[in-house]
Amino acid sequence: MDETRAVTPPRLRDDPDFRRYFVARALSTTGSMVTAIALPVLVYRLSGSTVLTAAVTALEAAPYLLTGLFAGALADRWNRRRVMVSADLVNAVLIGSVPLAYLLGVLTVTQVLVVAFVVQAVYTFFDGANFGALPVLVGRARVAQANSAVWSTSSLIELFVPPLTGLLLAVLNPAGLLALDALSFVASALAVRGIVRAMSEPRDGQLPLRPRVVLGDIAEGLGYLVRHPGVRTMTIVGSLQSLAGGGFMALMVVWCDRELHVGTSGLRFGLVWGAWGIGGLIAALALPRLLKRRAPAAITLYALPASAVIGVLAPLSPGWVVAAFALLVWGSAYVLVIVNSISYRQQVTPEHLLGRVNTAGRMLSWGLGWTVGAMVGGLLGSQFGIRSGMVLVGLASFVGVIVAWTSPLRRIAAAHDAATA
Repeated sequence: MDETRAVTPPRLRDDPDFRRYFVARALSTTGSMVTAIALPVLVYRLSGSTVLTAAVTALEAAPYLLTGLFAGALADRWNRRRVMVSADLVNAVLIGSVPLAYLLGVLTVTQVLVVAFVVQAVYTFFDGANFGALPVLVGRARVAQANSAVWSTSSLIELFVPPLTGLLLAVLNPAGLLALDALSFVASALAVRGIVRAMSEPRDGQLPLRPRVVLGDIAEGLGYLVRHPGVRTMTIVGSLQSLAGGGFMALMVVWCDRELHVGTSGLRFGLVWGAWGIGGLIAALALPRLLKRRAPAAITLYALPASAVIGVLAPLSPGWVVAAFALLVWGSAYVLVIVNSISYRQQVTPEHLLGRVNTAGRMLSWGLGWTVGAMVGGLLGSQFGIRSGMVLVGLASFVGVIVAWTSPLRRIAAAHDAATA
C-alpha cells in the first residue's frame, strides 16, 4: 500500500483518510459497547456472583499492567497500520469464540473471563499504535479536534447502544450479542487497511529488535512521562479517577439489579447505562472550545473536583431516573478529564515516543487504576453492600483532587494564562 505523504485537507471532514479512521473507531466502539454490557451480564447470569461480575470489569484494564509497556514500545517500531489491522482480526476470532461456544452448549464462566482478558491484551497493541497514528495522520495542531470528533461519536454510541442492548438482552442471550462485536472488529480492520497516508514517521537507523533494545525503549518512554510535569501529574490524577470509575462500573450491573430494581435488561437498564454517554458527548464537544480559553492543566484542575463529588453522590441515587441524571453529570466531568489528558499527551510528546508514552500513561491511569478499583469495588460491595462499596471506592477521586491542586498543574495553568493575556 502506498504510504506516500499527501497534502492534508484543512478540514477533518474533507480528509478521506481521517474519515476511514473515524469509521473504524465508530464501528469498533459500537461493538465494544455491546460487549461492555453483555459480558458482565453474561457472567452475572451464569454465576450470580458479585465478585465474578466485578472481575469482568477488572479484566478490561488488567492486561495493560502486563503488556501495555511492551505494546507501546513495539508499536513505535512497527508499521502502525499493520499492528492495528492485525489486532482487530485476532480479536474478531477471540470474541467470536464466545457465541460459538454458546451455540455448541459448552460455554463456561472461565472461558468468558479468559476471553475478556486476552482480548484486552491484544487491544493494547492496537491502542499503542492508535495513540501514535492519530497525531501523524491529522497533525498535532488538529489532535484535540480529531479526538473531540472521535469521542463525540463514541458518546453518541454510548447514548443509543445501551438502551438497544438492554432491549435485546430481554429476548436474546448475551453470548449471542457478542457476535456483533466480532463483526465490528472485522469492519474496523478493513477501514484501517484502506487508509492511504502514512501513520508512522520513517524509522531509519533503528537498532535491531532485541530484548535489551525493547527494554531501553520502554525506559525512554517512562523517563519522558516521569520528567514532564504536566504529563506526570495528569497520569497520577487519571489513575486515581480511574480507580473510582473502575470500582463503580464493577458494581454497576448488580447496582442496577439490586438497588435501582431495573433488572439486567430492558429499556430502563439501558437508559441508565446510556446516560453516561450523554455526559461524554457534552465533554467531547466542549473540549475544543474550552481549550481556546483555558490551558489543559486548568481544565483538569476544575473538572476533577466535579467528577469526584458526583462520583460519590451517584451511588446514593434513590431511583433510576435520578441515577441516570447523576451519571450524565458525572460522565461530563469524568470524560472531560480523560480526553483532555489524552490530547495533551499527544500534543507534547515527540513523535518517536508517542506509542510508549501514551500506553505507559494509559497503563498507569487506566490499567492500574481501573483494575485496582474494580477489584476493591467488588470486595467492598460484597463486604459492606453495593452502595457503600461504590461510595468508599469513589473517595479515591478526592485524593486525585488534592494531588492536582498541590502539583505543577497550577503553575503550568498560570504560565499559560500569562502568556495569552
